[in-house]
Amino acid sequence: MDIAKGISKQERKPAAERERRSSDWVDTLRADTEQLDKSTPVRSVEKSGLDIAAAWALIGIFLVLTLAAVYMMSIILIPVTLAVVVGMILGLAAERLSKLGVPRVLNAVLLSSAVALVIFLFVNALAGPLARLAQEGPDVFQRTIDRLMPYLERIKWLHITSQTFESGPMSISVLLENTGNVLHLVTNSLTPAIVQGLIFFAALLLFLAGRTNLRKTIILTFSRRTSRLATIRIINAVEQVLGFYFATAALIYAGLGVIMTIIAYVGGLSAPILWGVFAFLSSFVPFVGIATMTIALAIAGIITHDDIIFALAPAVAFFSVHLAVENLVFPAVMGRQWELNPFVVFLAIIFWTWMWGAVGAMLALPLSLVVMTVVNELFFEEKVQPQLPE
Repeated sequence: MDIAKGISKQERKPAAERERRSSDWVDTLRADTEQLDKSTPVRSVEKSGLDIAAAWALIGIFLVLTLAAVYMMSIILIPVTLAVVVGMILGLAAERLSKLGVPRVLNAVLLSSAVALVIFLFVNALAGPLARLAQEGPDVFQRTIDRLMPYLERIKWLHITSQTFESGPMSISVLLENTGNVLHLVTNSLTPAIVQGLIFFAALLLFLAGRTNLRKTIILTFSRRTSRLATIRIINAVEQVLGFYFATAALIYAGLGVIMTIIAYVGGLSAPILWGVFAFLSSFVPFVGIATMTIALAIAGIITHDDIIFALAPAVAFFSVHLAVENLVFPAVMGRQWELNPFVVFLAIIFWTWMWGAVGAMLALPLSLVVMTVVNELFFEEKVQPQLPE
């Protein structure tokens, strides 16, 4: 036993000696580094104007390439982006169902099926009136020209006469000849629409099913605790803003659609329910939606009534009601904290319409809300508390 203890002591002596030498080497290296930092002056690298211009040019090239990629991949990005936005809008409903004990997969199936059912009901409601409108297209166009010609002829600088629409590229005969080409283009556009619809529902189902795991993955990407807390706060704020905004907007615009149906019925317009549905859908596109609906109502009124006052009455009534809803009812319900700059929203609509067409116009508002929420959460400044008098 004594021999074993002696051998163990002899083995520990070299190890302790090596550890002492290593510790001395580390201390010496740290002291030399600190001395070098003190003796070496820190020189700031000054960048010339050419370096700054090159950096900004590189950023600009990256942005241009990113926009080009977004534009070229629109057939995939449009349904995926729409699915993510709809999934985040349904985030509050998903949380309520999860608290009730509904499994995630069943939760995703129920919500995506509800979205599919709503879309099916809208398409089914619009299929009949739109088919009838397409069948009566030439007659409607001819009646529109006959009604508008007396008013257009009064505007001398337009140089429009009754022969303007009887010959040339806008004539009725040319439109009838090109009906086959138009139908061919519509048929060709149905295939991408069906593919995008399938991508949308698949992406929505998978996003809702893996929503919690996706949140955890995004949060755990950051290593610092403050960054993770900021990420949790941003995700929760975005879901809350989108869910509350569009749930409230859907109720308000549904009421507006009912009012529009009554206006169309009283104003003698055909298919009043169709006008109500269009009013509901167009209200989700700021500025462009109300302008399109007002112009369409004015044209439909001119076609229906001989008197100009009765003809424009539905358009004026809808515009007045929509104006009151947007400026009185909506701010009173939503509050002032989620107001967006109208000019910024208008630019966003123009940009996304140029990028992705009609779907881009519908996505402009939710994307603007997402950007606004992220900016507010990242650059959050504590409010200065008022000083109380002593």
